[in-house]
Amino acid sequence: MTASLTVSALLIGLAFGWVVYRTNFCVMGALSDAVNLGDGRRLRAWVLAVAVALIATQALASAGLVPLERAMYLSPRLNWLGHVLGGLIFGFGMVLSGGCPTRNLVRFGGGDLRALVVLLVIAVAGFAAMGGILAPGRNALEQWTALDLTRFGVTSQGLGNLLSHGSGAPAGTISAVLAAVLGLAAIAYTFGNGAFRGSSLHIFSGLGVGALVAAGWAATGLAFDEFAAAPMAPISLTFIRPLGDTLDWLQRFTAAPWPGFGIVSVLGTLVGAHLAARQMGRYRVLGFANTGDLKRNLAGATLMGIGGAMALGCTIGQGVTGLSTLAVGSMITTAAFVIGGLQGLRYLERIADA
Repeated sequence: MTASLTVSALLIGLAFGWVVYRTNFCVMGALSDAVNLGDGRRLRAWVLAVAVALIATQALASAGLVPLERAMYLSPRLNWLGHVLGGLIFGFGMVLSGGCPTRNLVRFGGGDLRALVVLLVIAVAGFAAMGGILAPGRNALEQWTALDLTRFGVTSQGLGNLLSHGSGAPAGTISAVLAAVLGLAAIAYTFGNGAFRGSSLHIFSGLGVGALVAAGWAATGLAFDEFAAAPMAPISLTFIRPLGDTLDWLQRFTAAPWPGFGIVSVLGTLVGAHLAARQMGRYRVLGFANTGDLKRNLAGATLMGIGGAMALGCTIGQGVTGLSTLAVGSMITTAAFVIGGLQGLRYLERIADA
């Protein structure tokens, strides 16, 4: 990775951690607010983040600045069952652990040692499912159920490509139109609510997260070199694989290669959140309340690691970054995140009432 891309990854991570901590951006919290409190502002902030990332990312692709077709999300191999099961498992787990990997990164930056334990378990469980002891089972499931779209003459699972195959219109044009229509509709939905319009914090939250995801695509897209010995596909913010890579890099620093975009953005996010916590006077060292709290967080972290590996991402990686590519797999996964998260909230309600 070039020095300029390293600096870009660090700055994007720093800004992302700062914004998420300052604005309390959290997908699990958004679902909880909407269901338990009837407050949909954080949910609308998430929708706004997706809309901004979608419009900006597709604009970058249309301008030829990002070879988005090379992104992992747009593979012609649609692992639909992995997206469904992984998304459900991840969504349930994030509720048990008080948030997704992003939320736990910023919590750790604010001094919460419970989040450190969650992050370590996510990293280990995720690596176990990607290439460790759980990988053969995950891989077998994928081989049995994945849909190879090239059999139908389709080269990408992007919605624009799928509609292009059926209509004959250029895929790039369809993607740009879809981004404009869906993005503007999502923006109209978010600002159609008076409570959201009156909350500058939530507006800034959605705008900031969406813009930083687009910035990640721009940084890695501009650094892409198809003539390199091993070209690195463009990517943006995501936190399942990068958490495992970060743990691996920290353990093998002297023998490891220079850290990639994912590792640097993880470390940047952690530092950015720490700076925000210090700035707001909220830095507090916290631990588990009791054994039950520990067990619940360990279970949730394990589910997030395994589910995230199956679904190829987290609520940021698939639920914002992936959606910005118009990948069908990302849409399936995000829907599964929401369903799994809602089931997790109901589960916590049941055990609280027991």
